[in-house]
Amino acid sequence: MVLTLSEVSGSLQDRFHGGDTEGREGGLLRASANFVAESFAGGMAFRSKRSAVCSESPTTSHGSTLSVSSMMSTSPSKPSVMNASSVCSKPIPIGTKKHGSHTDKGQFHTLIDAMRAQSPPHLHSLHGDTPEAFDLEAAVYKNWLEKHPSALKSFDRVIRHAHKKQIVVFLDYDGTLSPIVEDPERAFMSPEMRATVKEVASSFPTAVISGRSRPKVEQFVQLPELYYAGSHGMDIVGPAKSSDGFRVKGTKARDKKGNDLVEFQPASEYLPLINKVTAALIETTKIIKGAKVENNKFCVSVHFRRVREESWEELAALVGDVMKDFPTLSLTHGRKVLEVRPSIEWDKGKAVDFLLNSLGFKDTSDVIPLYFGDDKTDEDAFKMINTTKYGYSILVSSVSKSTAAKLSLQDPSEVMEFLRKLMHWKKWGSESRSGMQTGGSKYTMIP
Repeated sequence: MVLTLSEVSGSLQDRFHGGDTEGREGGLLRASANFVAESFAGGMAFRSKRSAVCSESPTTSHGSTLSVSSMMSTSPSKPSVMNASSVCSKPIPIGTKKHGSHTDKGQFHTLIDAMRAQSPPHLHSLHGDTPEAFDLEAAVYKNWLEKHPSALKSFDRVIRHAHKKQIVVFLDYDGTLSPIVEDPERAFMSPEMRATVKEVASSFPTAVISGRSRPKVEQFVQLPELYYAGSHGMDIVGPAKSSDGFRVKGTKARDKKGNDLVEFQPASEYLPLINKVTAALIETTKIIKGAKVENNKFCVSVHFRRVREESWEELAALVGDVMKDFPTLSLTHGRKVLEVRPSIEWDKGKAVDFLLNSLGFKDTSDVIPLYFGDDKTDEDAFKMINTTKYGYSILVSSVSKSTAAKLSLQDPSEVMEFLRKLMHWKKWGSESRSGMQTGGSKYTMIP
């Protein structure tokens, strides 16, 4: 039985808001006729036992560039000012995002659609449970891999230009270093992953950039030699001097053990407001079974992974009502989470830009930045990495997603495999590195 393109796209559109909602933790793409049309040009047929498709648009990126000398906090009520304890000299304003009413009807329905996109329909068959059912998910993913090939299979391509250049590693946490779990408090990384990241940090400047609060992600990772950027990059801290001798410019500080640190917090003046909206969200959403509010210091997460779908609209309405009283905060969404953030021009991409600049890599032709992430909030970082000459953006996903990333890995285990391969190259590739030419490297890769 052969299904035409029109039958595939039509069935997907009809079923997206109906049927069951069995989801995949890898983050599926919501079905769209345009996406399927690209993947199935000419109308191809594939066989399978089940299929699932959904779609997700990359986060909008804002285009301002940060200078290393910018070290200021942005007020919710006035322009950015120089932090008094800064070690830098020239203040460069961080822009404020435009924001509208959180009660707009169209905006509310857009939010509901975004929440539903986190748990797309599970299509056993577009024409019922027949022997001719095909695996649409596998077919779309295979086509998607042609545009976003495996970083493991492309490893030689990644390090081709590494001779006399500095590799810098950026890692998301949830879904990249640790698996996605039902309880966000139990998103632990494995001892093997921790040992691997520790080894990487001993050779390359390494940063973890997460939507979680910086103290929380530090608690999960437990590696003081790393740079950490919590709250989607709004709370950056790192060792005053890394193992490779690099120094991040920022506000001088010390940790509990007396070690020298540097900090950068572009949204520090929003802290009282974030604490206030957290308390309001906790009180308001407590009637929704399964909802969990997490204060990530400079942003707030409302997790709905454990909320039944029939309660999503009520939850979104409650969050929207709270947001009416906080016009200088923005409401966004990620994988099974609604997020409240300060309305400033700052995201993970800006955090990557800041870290590269402050590490001394304003000229990106001297550096090979690698960014690994799995969620919509990582798209800003992917786009920033793509502006560099030799950088690689790597999406961690076992299903097709709309993304700016150049390469892909399926899950945290493949991230660990890639990092181990990187360390193998660092240790044993010196002879081949000296003999590298533009056409490729000459060393033997580990399996």
